[in-house]
Amino acid sequence: MNRPPQRSRASASDRRSAGRRSAHAGSGDRRRGEPLAASWHPVSGSPEPEHVDDAAEPDEDVKPRPRRRRGAHYRYGWRIYAVPLLIVVSALAVFQTLRPSERGSASGLFDPIASDAPEEPIVTEAPPGQTFGPALFSADLPPGGQIPETGARTYQVLPGTSPVIGSGQLYRYTVEVEVGIEAQIGNPNTEFGKLVQATLSDPRSWTNPQAGGISLQRVDASGPRPDFRVILVSQQTAREACDYRNGVPYDSSCRKGDMVYLNGARWVRGAVSFEGDIGNYQRYAINHEVGHVFGNKHVGCPSQGGLAPVMMQQSFSVSNNELHELNKIADQGTEIPADGFVCKYNAWPFPTAGASGS
Repeated sequence: MNRPPQRSRASASDRRSAGRRSAHAGSGDRRRGEPLAASWHPVSGSPEPEHVDDAAEPDEDVKPRPRRRRGAHYRYGWRIYAVPLLIVVSALAVFQTLRPSERGSASGLFDPIASDAPEEPIVTEAPPGQTFGPALFSADLPPGGQIPETGARTYQVLPGTSPVIGSGQLYRYTVEVEVGIEAQIGNPNTEFGKLVQATLSDPRSWTNPQAGGISLQRVDASGPRPDFRVILVSQQTAREACDYRNGVPYDSSCRKGDMVYLNGARWVRGAVSFEGDIGNYQRYAINHEVGHVFGNKHVGCPSQGGLAPVMMQQSFSVSNNELHELNKIADQGTEIPADGFVCKYNAWPFPTAGASGS
């Protein structure tokens, strides 16, 4: 029997070869085997690039593989993370710029005051913020020359003696200076020692019979033990000895036990109430503090315009009203009436008795 002629079937490999030839035939001057690719424009929203492989089409029985859609992180790469990160970094920079003081208060790194804090002052002042009542100009230390602020807190007995002056109970005394303050007061034996001896030997002082029978004699380190010591000290030592911090907050002298402390700051500057008369202020300071050795207490001005008693606190004021206010701050042992009396300054316990002095 005649069989119909069989149609030859091209193999899959032949079809793939033919497909490649037809594709290359229409490519003009393209090089053989060069792939095709579309442009990539992520900003304009152009389609994803399609890559055409140089392999032939698959056989009919092979299902085409669906294309996998790529995410935004693949399309935009590192840019999708860079923008949020840039926003966070900018926000932190603005926060740190606007709040340096708050950061400094916690860490101390931005606090110039903490790094440049001043050192403790040489002279002890009243505690910050503490008030002492009314400010009294008359009690302030006047302006003037250099004062001895600090010393060694040891004392040198100055050479010098005197005969017994007066009649009655004998009190011997030494004249001393705190070591380290000599440069501010000159020759201590001349400027201080002789003035103390001359003042206490004056008839207007405590050897006057009206004092009740007191005799005085100066001794030095080679003599018998003194009954009291008159010592010129620095401002700091006087403040420590005379309860500046807990008492009246003005520079003063004082007597404690057998120690008579004369404040070097007052010795140089005097007091407002003495109107610049330093010599008479120095005599007043000696007589006033030695007066405490004999049991005398503070008193006020007895009459308007009269001489102030030597036991009045003339370093602070010659006005009863002002001393009355000071007593509210720290009790000075005697009630001073606020009667308006104002006295004139005076250096002597008995100013009109015996020989005159200046």
